[in-house]
Amino acid sequence: MLQHIAPGKPNVLATSCLDLTLQRLLAAAAAGEPLEPVIESIVRGFGFESFSYALTTDPRPNHDSRSYVWTTFPREWVALYDKNAYVEVDPRVTMTWGRTTPLVWDAATIGGDARVRRFLDDAAQYGIRSGVAIAFSSATHAKFGVSFNSPISPVNELRRRAIADRLGDMMVLTAGFHDLFMANVVNRGLPPGQQGAPLSHRERQCLEMAARGLTSADIGIKLGIAERTANFHFSQLISKLGALNRHEAIAKALTTGQIRVDPF
Repeated sequence: MLQHIAPGKPNVLATSCLDLTLQRLLAAAAAGEPLEPVIESIVRGFGFESFSYALTTDPRPNHDSRSYVWTTFPREWVALYDKNAYVEVDPRVTMTWGRTTPLVWDAATIGGDARVRRFLDDAAQYGIRSGVAIAFSSATHAKFGVSFNSPISPVNELRRRAIADRLGDMMVLTAGFHDLFMANVVNRGLPPGQQGAPLSHRERQCLEMAARGLTSADIGIKLGIAERTANFHFSQLISKLGALNRHEAIAKALTTGQIRVDPF
């Protein structure tokens, strides 16, 4: 479940930031200017076309995880990504689990099943065919990271060497962007956008079936809907209940009497 957030005001670390790239962002923030044009300029200087920041509440995120995102991509890509639960198959996510070393990836060399191929095909329509993914973990946030994206694929050896020369700068930008602009936003405990809204009949159906142990695929068959549609209902109801995941949503709904599960 993705939630789009905007960078906050730089925190106190700004006074001790010496990195020139981050100073450009701090200067824009101090002048009350949007960060997107500055980020896009920095990213192009690194040899890429687009930038995405994401933070998740789970160390191994799935569609039910609450994730926060800020990106230079259009919102329709974020909506498509969330609807199709691409976080579960996105190589930039799956290949950085338990990893701190930057991932340099290329769609031309990525294998996978039909869902992975579908992600790569859809991503290509938005200029995501290769890039660098950098992920960090911390005691406060399960996982956060940045992806630098390019429409170039396949990636030749000359370009790989050029990317390797900038990896240190990209890691500093990833960590600094999180520390300066994003950590405080999430630390304030932003509530889900629909928290408190009543569950729909279909959402209650999905939740009751999940409480009986059915998967999204099972629920889709039972209700005559696509699995991704069932996943969409779960993302909606998790947001409404202010839960972190499907299991917590079931517990909250049972406790508050919003769903009932016949023991027989």
